Amino acid sequence: MRIAEITPQPNWMLSVVADDGRVGNFDVSPYLEYEAFAALQDQVEFMKVFNGGYFVEWDCGADLSADTIEGRWQVVGKATPLKVA
Repeated sequence: MRIAEITPQPNWMLSVVADDGRVGNFDVSPYLEYEAFAALQDQVEFMKVFNGGYFVEWDCGADLSADTIEGRWQVVGKATPLKVA
């Protein structure tokens, strides 16, 4: 999966749109107990997520692969497939 769009939501959720049009939600909160994700307990820091296509990353250095997200997200629908350059 390639991540076409990522939008941080309240309560440590990421709204994800895949390049094939699947739309879903990924809960980051289970990862907050790990040292690498500790800075994300601050909601302001959590909102600074960067989409790398095959991963998402935050300023603190925490990251999640698209494979991890795809393996644990909740698909909620399908949008028109987006072209990702």
